[in-house]
Amino acid sequence: MELNQTRPLCLFLCGDVMTGRGIDQVLSHPGNPVLHEAYVRDAREYVRLAERAHGPIPRPVDFAYVWGDALAELERAGADVRIVNLETSITASEDDWPGKGVLYRMHPRNIGCLTVANIDCCCLANNHVLDWGCEGLEETLRTLDLAGVARAGAGRSAAEAESPAMLPLTTKGRGVGGEGGRVLVFALGSTTSGIPQAWGATRDRPGVNLLKDLSEDTAWRVASQVRQVKRPGDVTVVSVHWGGNWGYGIPDEQRRFAHRLVEEGVDIVHGHSSHHLKAIEVYRDRLVLYGCGDFLTDYEGIRGQEWFRGDLALMYLVRVDPRQGRLVETRLVPMQSRRFRLNRASAADTKWLCDLLNTLGTPLGTQVRLEGDDTLALRWQ
Repeated sequence: MELNQTRPLCLFLCGDVMTGRGIDQVLSHPGNPVLHEAYVRDAREYVRLAERAHGPIPRPVDFAYVWGDALAELERAGADVRIVNLETSITASEDDWPGKGVLYRMHPRNIGCLTVANIDCCCLANNHVLDWGCEGLEETLRTLDLAGVARAGAGRSAAEAESPAMLPLTTKGRGVGGEGGRVLVFALGSTTSGIPQAWGATRDRPGVNLLKDLSEDTAWRVASQVRQVKRPGDVTVVSVHWGGNWGYGIPDEQRRFAHRLVEEGVDIVHGHSSHHLKAIEVYRDRLVLYGCGDFLTDYEGIRGQEWFRGDLALMYLVRVDPRQGRLVETRLVPMQSRRFRLNRASAADTKWLCDLLNTLGTPLGTQVRLEGDDTLALRWQ
């Protein structure tokens, strides 16, 4: 990543990227469609549900298909760093986690659906990365490594799971002593998002970077880990999978946790788990995203909770001062999922998102403004 130190660093963030199950089945290398869910036993049923809702999906689709209009938006924004929460195991493993109600996996040969979007880092501390057991996690880690995609939040031991992804910015002269700065991505998971306690990595057991709780002590421990590796010129992102799937409320413990991280030097808090977007806060000139919603999923045609508009998604294009980590600008690009493809949202849906974010943001001191290009610009006190 080449970065001109005179301009802000642009990061792309989004909600959950779930390329398994139905999406995996329409890609060029579909895996075994057999599932072990209570209601759906074949991943191709999710394709049929989407087609009944919005029309036929061509098969196979190329890797760029699912990103749709998002690819052009990424290029237009000049995104320097692209970070997603990958809520899918990349594996052909048949070792499904006992008693797990929903299981996601993408065949390793479909890794191109991540590399085609030039994803720099996948956060893995979530409630689906071990859906297909430790064998599935191992294959996920190996596949990402071979594809050159950095990862954080899961590993073969607690030490590996806690280690940040370090994304170098290669501009000369940034940082101290002529060294370039980095984007450091730490990924954390909370049991409040449905991560089984047994998935927590230990010294000699693979798993995810699982938080004990969202207490002051835990926030302090995470901040200490950040401080140990952060150096001048680095921008730090803490990506955390927390909370339930539905509802706009933000628990006090989440706000306290996020604020403590910012107070101790974290530049961006990237929260996700909710199936719909939630409020945005700017605290001490640092961005806090409490829930980014879903981004790529196979949920089309599944009934229930329609009033939350889980079909609508946002691309979070965040510009920060690379020398201080201070937020400069946040632009939101509204998208809508149809036939497993991201399309620019309609004017009416964009207005709906604008009104929602303004309602949710008022108590937190944030508002969005509809721009002439039908994007939303974040404003804060």
